Amino acid sequence: MADLAESMTRRFEVVRPHLTEFQRRVWLGAEASELGSGGVMAVAVATGVSPETVRRGRKEVSEGIAVPMGRSRGPGGGRRRAEAHDGDLVAAFNSLIEPVTLGDPMGPLLWTSKSIRKLTTELCEQGHLVSTFVVRRFLREQGFSLQANVKTSEGSQHEDRDAQFVYLNEQAREHLESGDAVISVDAKKKELVGNYKNNGREQNPTGEPAEVKVHDFIDPALGKANPYGVYDVANNTGWVSVGTDRDTAAFAVATIASWWEHVGHQLHPNASRVLITADGGGSNGYRTRLWKTELAALAQTTGLTITVCHLPPGTSKWNRIEHRLVSHISMNWRGRPLTSHEVIVQTIAATTTKTGLTVHAGLDTNTYPIGIKIPDKQMKALEENRTLTKHEFHGEWNYSLNPTTTVDTPDMT
Repeated sequence: MADLAESMTRRFEVVRPHLTEFQRRVWLGAEASELGSGGVMAVAVATGVSPETVRRGRKEVSEGIAVPMGRSRGPGGGRRRAEAHDGDLVAAFNSLIEPVTLGDPMGPLLWTSKSIRKLTTELCEQGHLVSTFVVRRFLREQGFSLQANVKTSEGSQHEDRDAQFVYLNEQAREHLESGDAVISVDAKKKELVGNYKNNGREQNPTGEPAEVKVHDFIDPALGKANPYGVYDVANNTGWVSVGTDRDTAAFAVATIASWWEHVGHQLHPNASRVLITADGGGSNGYRTRLWKTELAALAQTTGLTITVCHLPPGTSKWNRIEHRLVSHISMNWRGRPLTSHEVIVQTIAATTTKTGLTVHAGLDTNTYPIGIKIPDKQMKALEENRTLTKHEFHGEWNYSLNPTTTVDTPDMT
């Protein structure tokens, strides 16, 4: 009998991992039936299974009970769910997650996140015996999952938003077809210069991350870097000036002037015009008078007709430079401390893409004072002598600076 029990124990250990709960009961019940009287206890002792389970299996074998395909238990089998014991549980749960309830100033979770832990705690405080497992199941059954915020609402839109994009594209196509230059300009986010944390990750030996300062207090000696970029649409090239002073309209135009002097006129030898696409705000905003007067002076110096088309309000993310230049710069220096202006310049200049993007970067240490006022008289003079010509369609967004007359530059002192 001892040998039989040992043999049964070995067989059960072999087949048990491959059987469902129902199949194990049937196997145990069949073994007990073969042994006859006392078989239930013998099988229970040999396999370590409850005698009641063996007895139930023997009954299922003798009565020919079958479980539907794909199940281990018959319908209604197993432990009852929490909501079956607590009839008010589902209603209490729904009251916590319904948006209408959350809008109630007295709602318990109005000012907290709807985490599984907090939902469980609140239900328990209301007298419902529930675990995080049950709350997680409730959320899943009602179609909830962890979701991040998604930027889709752009707020109010200008009625001529789409029309401005059409006009801008027409201007760009006309300039490109005639061999003139089309550039997209924008200022990149200011960066702290020094051994500070830079978001992202870079390959380093395991366990040896770059060590940076704990606090991001500005270094008075190094200050910040103000990258301003020019993206040449026709040639897929970028030009970035890294300023050490203020991000002003004078700095923005100085960057454009530097681009034209060093590479622009070489890339566009037959150009008599330049089209600039820019955001509606910042140092190159359509309301910025210094931006227009500086461009007028540049037009006079270079002999170029400079046309500016601003993107409509709230659409700066569609500026081409954002996707063709700025984003690649950010990816190239991710996870790398920008310890000096030289590191920033060299990292920007090393930016390339599979589509052939090349970037030139330089350091601009000039001073660009803020608070320069352009009087109404000077702006009116620009329009009267047709140095500044507003287009018929949204002249505040679309205008040209013509090299026809002498332009008074603002006093920088």
